[in-house]
Amino acid sequence: MTIRGIDTHVARYGNEQLPAVVMLHGFTGSTATWQKTIEVLMTDYYVLAVDLIGHGKTEAPETMNRYKMEEQIKDLYEVLQKLEIKKPILLGYSMGGRVALGYTATYPEEVTSLVLESSSPGLRTSEQQLARRTADAKLADRIERQGMIEFVDFWQEIPLFHSQKKLSESQQQAVRAERLNQRPTGLANSLRGIGTGSQPSYWQVLEQLSLPVLLLTGSEDEKFENIAQEMMKSLPNARHETIKDAGHAIHVEKPQQFATMIKSYLKTV
Repeated sequence: MTIRGIDTHVARYGNEQLPAVVMLHGFTGSTATWQKTIEVLMTDYYVLAVDLIGHGKTEAPETMNRYKMEEQIKDLYEVLQKLEIKKPILLGYSMGGRVALGYTATYPEEVTSLVLESSSPGLRTSEQQLARRTADAKLADRIERQGMIEFVDFWQEIPLFHSQKKLSESQQQAVRAERLNQRPTGLANSLRGIGTGSQPSYWQVLEQLSLPVLLLTGSEDEKFENIAQEMMKSLPNARHETIKDAGHAIHVEKPQQFATMIKSYLKTV
């Protein structure tokens, strides 16, 4: 689809008459990351997975401003309007969770329920935002300078993904292939445009979100466990579930458990 001038890839599964679940992947991801979750959900839901700007099969423009949170929210709104999707359930992982939360904060009446996997409302203070923007800008420059192989070699070794070492060799290779399939421009501009330091902070908005929210974190992802616990203090209608022996990418590490938990939760909302 062409969305606000950008070629955008949307994968659709299941019966259009069923309630819609819209899935948004994380940084370095694509619609492919959701395959196992889709197989479980599509029997009861109309499932749509979107390649966010600069990722997967969606265009990767050269201008960093096109990647900003408010632009990506407008893109998602346009996708849903064109496909005539009314009040979907939004499911976002990490960066995609931040987009899902930003969308819900902007259009609270347009979302039925929100599922956030290992995600955050951004950073609370301008000092934290500046420090993160500086770090992300350095990483963005590094990606453009060194290319994908060196970046992926570095990225798969960061502490956030250590728990993925327990995956089978074929699973680890699939994750690596998905990352290597990205383009340096898309990843670098994502870091600059919608990195955690660049996006608006949504901490103050949480208490105004009355819709049902499910926060999912892995027991081995201490940082995002703590963020979810903090979010619970402000969200009026939320549940936080921890999946044991999982890290940041629960849907990759424990796909069956992840999908089953979401399915049973959605039956209650």
